[in-house]
Amino acid sequence: MKLIVGLGNPGPEYELTPHNLGFLTINLIAHQLGIEVRNRQCRALTARATMAETPVILAKPETYMNLSGLSVRELVEEYQVDVKSDLIVIYDELDLPLGAIRIRQRGGTAGHNGMESIQRALGTDEFLRIRLGIAPDHKVSDGAKFVLTPFRRAQDAVVDEMLDAAANAVEVILKEGPAAAMTRFNRKPEEQ
Repeated sequence: MKLIVGLGNPGPEYELTPHNLGFLTINLIAHQLGIEVRNRQCRALTARATMAETPVILAKPETYMNLSGLSVRELVEEYQVDVKSDLIVIYDELDLPLGAIRIRQRGGTAGHNGMESIQRALGTDEFLRIRLGIAPDHKVSDGAKFVLTPFRRAQDAVVDEMLDAAANAVEVILKEGPAAAMTRFNRKPEEQ
């Protein structure tokens, strides 16, 4: 069983913001699988599915970003998931340019409150993560405000391509493993 968690904030006011790219990726995967992520358990919306012949739990924590670890820890315990090999967390990354994707098997949080919460709750940084770049082409004075401001229409095409790539990356991870996914997806947006 693989646990695939997309980070974000519940509520329509946050739906199309950079901080909700994890939720949006989970929604896209669910749509592609013809399911809805609507079961409530472990402080998250969840759905069971089979993806790339692998049983998966798709999850969107409802704890708000800064407390994501509470939900993720409960899900890990509920499904007895091996964090190092069976957890995938998808989230926005202000340190990467808009459209870039980076897959890593461990690492720091780069100040991302959701990831800090998860690493604290799990007691480890050794789990797979898919980081989705959101950095604008100009300096941002207030990062918290920026990540909660909806994307501009002009960014829709880049965001859609990034979400498609993230969903494809999950499938490659499940079929071929993390190393193959890193080789294929860890490039700058214009190289993809």
